[in-house]
Amino acid sequence: MEKPVIILGAKGIAHPALEIFNSNKVIVYGFLDEDEKLHGTEINVVPVLGNPEDDGFLKLIGQKCEAFVAVDDNKYRQFLVKMLNERRKVQPINAIHQSSYVSTDAVLGHGNFINGRVNIGAGTKIGSHCIFNTGAIIDHESVLEDFVQIGAGSIVNSGVTIKEGAFIGSGVTLVSGITVGKNARIGAGSVVISNVKDGETVFGNPAAPIKK
Repeated sequence: MEKPVIILGAKGIAHPALEIFNSNKVIVYGFLDEDEKLHGTEINVVPVLGNPEDDGFLKLIGQKCEAFVAVDDNKYRQFLVKMLNERRKVQPINAIHQSSYVSTDAVLGHGNFINGRVNIGAGTKIGSHCIFNTGAIIDHESVLEDFVQIGAGSIVNSGVTIKEGAFIGSGVTLVSGITVGKNARIGAGSVVISNVKDGETVFGNPAAPIKK
């Protein structure tokens, strides 16, 4: 990649996103964050320049710089992606750690965060703006839609479908062939052996719905 990157967000996954670009010898120009207290500070010598909605910085994106959205919160992540699409006519780039493996015939969308030692198997289809934390395994022919988050060390077995906006906690196991519904949440350490409905929260071994 020839162009440097501006990272939108300076908390949460922003620091590991910087490490990912460092691992690939990609220059990070700076961070943009809505928290004014962070402006003028640095993360590993890279400055927090200002606000993500500041046109003075946004105008750099597309011509001189690429962009990556490093925000954990899905609603704000969606807002920033939409802003980049509409105001700069660009899609965020993927951030893939050098130590991860993505199969040669996996399909990836835009703006995905793929941290160290993640393994994405053959024939897998990944949407856009997903987050894969350290050591996650996505086995062959699984389908993950946009804005899915996978916790560290979680195992998504073959042929699993995960719908848009679902959150999978750390150390979760999803057995082969199940479907996790839109905006569903799965608690850390759970073993999921059956389908999870849209918007449902499940936890345990075997995972069961948590009553609200």
